[in-house]
Amino acid sequence: MAHFHKWQPGLIVLSACLACIGTARAEGEAPEVPPDASHWRLLISPFTHHFRYSAEHRPVWALGVERQHDNGWLGGASFFKNSFGQPSGYAYFGRRYDGRVLPEPLYLQWSAGIMYGYKGKYQTKVPLNFGGYSPGLLVSAGWQVDRHLSLQLNLLGDAAVMLQIAHEWR
Repeated sequence: MAHFHKWQPGLIVLSACLACIGTARAEGEAPEVPPDASHWRLLISPFTHHFRYSAEHRPVWALGVERQHDNGWLGGASFFKNSFGQPSGYAYFGRRYDGRVLPEPLYLQWSAGIMYGYKGKYQTKVPLNFGGYSPGLLVSAGWQVDRHLSLQLNLLGDAAVMLQIAHEWR
């Protein structure tokens, strides 16, 4: 219970997002679009759990946009506050595997790209960091709740796991 205050901002954002999604779904669904059509995703990550406690850790959140193509390839960018409170970014490409590896509605996804933001005394917290720029790699597992909503867990190396909520325009 002593660590609840660190979760509170993420839980508030998560609750607000779910309330908005519930309201939008109650108003009716858009016309059917083929499930394999290319589409945009708006991403929000309100909560991150670090595997090891550090007094230096700050709440982590992220906002992003992603284009998923009908052939499984994707590209996107996100802005986030890193574990040490520094503004950061990640530009990436990757691939999503729907129903090929896991049964639907589950999916796997990976992305690789360039990350910016770990500077100063925190530059050694990510590998191969040069002037704040370093390679990034995410491995993710998700659940396609419906055609407009997905929930995803992003593995942040050996440091943390991040909850991601996505609204998809299909």
